[in-house]
Amino acid sequence: MAIIRPFKALRPHEKVAHLVASVPYDVVNREEAAELAKGNPISFLRVTRSEIEMPEIEDVYSKDVYEKAKENLERLIKDAPMFQEENDCFYLYKLVMGNQHQVGIAATFSVEDYDSDVIKKHEKTRKVKEDDRTNHIITTEAQTGPVFLTYKSNHTIDGIVNEIIKKFHPVYDFSAIDGIQHTIWVVPNEFNEIITSEIAKVKNLYIADGHHRAASASRAQKIKKENNPNHNGTEEYNFFLAVLFPADQLSIMPYNRIVHKLNMKEDKFLKKVTENFDIQETNLQSPKAKRTFTMYLNKKWYLLKPTTNVKDAQTFGENLDVSILQNYLLHPFLGIEDPRTDTNIDFIGGIRGTEELVNLVDSGKAEVAFSLYPVTIDDLINISDAGEVMPPKSTWFEPKLRDGLLVHLIK
Repeated sequence: MAIIRPFKALRPHEKVAHLVASVPYDVVNREEAAELAKGNPISFLRVTRSEIEMPEIEDVYSKDVYEKAKENLERLIKDAPMFQEENDCFYLYKLVMGNQHQVGIAATFSVEDYDSDVIKKHEKTRKVKEDDRTNHIITTEAQTGPVFLTYKSNHTIDGIVNEIIKKFHPVYDFSAIDGIQHTIWVVPNEFNEIITSEIAKVKNLYIADGHHRAASASRAQKIKKENNPNHNGTEEYNFFLAVLFPADQLSIMPYNRIVHKLNMKEDKFLKKVTENFDIQETNLQSPKAKRTFTMYLNKKWYLLKPTTNVKDAQTFGENLDVSILQNYLLHPFLGIEDPRTDTNIDFIGGIRGTEELVNLVDSGKAEVAFSLYPVTIDDLINISDAGEVMPPKSTWFEPKLRDGLLVHLIK
């Protein structure tokens, strides 16, 4: 049984929502975040990436950075301004990117459900990133950006969502600079009970994106609990902010790979590749089916198809294309044993397109690039249900939720 809970969101006034809203903290580096926030004193990046205001700080994980985030959040509340909802509410969050439309319920979800695998994961987290967001949550006493959850769709919930969209006006409706439309409704309280009861019938929810946010909320809950002698389980820190989308509305883009150095001659590398893949030059830049890959090397695209040397594996995860590429090419031929830590490999989100792969190779920043066929939602659910984890950087979800539109205070 999954627990969903309305909450009193801290949110910007309607006229400034488009200025406050920012890209997720973890999709941009420090320089990109600073450029996006330039000239905008109420950008929420000043909270989620407060180091952009501290050029003298080299350690972006220092205590001073989190204190600055707290200070900036308090300033934005006054200056934007932002306000906290008077009543506990659910919210609808609609995203439109081209022909892609999806509507989710923004709410808080149980940390206990996360810990007990009612909310399932498909990805391992890195301690340094967990530490970062845990410190951010504890210091600001806020969850500043939502986790992206999914579930197998429910016809009753779908009907409620459609009814609300038709009957009520949104509180926010704007297109961001990347062209993605963000629309949010406050759900009238009359729908709270049926939303809660219908989601309670759902056996499992799944993290689509935001594993580090969820893990950090869980760690923060343990810290807050230990420091609260009157803990009773109803405190806000026992719940984390997320938006729950039906699985049938979602789309996953590929997470492509580049390798900086081959450390061998091109002809030797190509010969090695033929040990496990049939290879031919192609005009394709992206594969059109599972278990095929395209590779860009020295201004040429190649189509790779596994030979009989590539065996079917016993697990869902090992049969994914990202695993095949890792186990039959990147590791044996290029020595990339652990893609989480190896500095010779990098990952390029599908939203950047294959043009980015070409640019990186042609500029000399990489020597070879690989374009993959995207993982499916069914793959994600099957792997989560089996208790497996995907290889790192397997999925890229678009469009992405914006930070700062709905904040969960845990004071």
